[in-house]
Amino acid sequence: MDSLSCERRSWNMSRIKNRDTKPELIVRSLLHRKGYRFRLHRKDLPGKPDIVLPRFKKIIFVHGCFWHRHKGCRYSYKPKSRINFWQEKFSQNVKRDQEVHDALLKLGWEVHVIWECETKKSEVLDKIVEKIFSQKKIVEAD
Repeated sequence: MDSLSCERRSWNMSRIKNRDTKPELIVRSLLHRKGYRFRLHRKDLPGKPDIVLPRFKKIIFVHGCFWHRHKGCRYSYKPKSRINFWQEKFSQNVKRDQEVHDALLKLGWEVHVIWECETKKSEVLDKIVEKIFSQKKIVEAD
């Protein structure tokens, strides 16, 4: 059972941002400090990626663990009310994420996901960013 009234829950949910979230700002700040320049939320690309690095042909999505279902993460818990609604919502999110990922790959982009929980410790995030930029792009044959 939800401990909040329908009106209060609706108000809470309306305040959840999909841009310029704290995890996204942390990743952007780190990339900028490291000298990487990027574009934000390009509307001409599938899924309006959070961070686009055209020079490197790389895209970074900063996903919330709850909304995008980070497997094994403690922030990816299941709500106790309206279970069917949430299962459908989460499965649609995951399906859409995969479709966007596949579409970007077909366009020749290298796609990376940084999870919200990975932004909590700067050492972990730094290693992830280093790994993203140390990888050599593998060209897939059609």
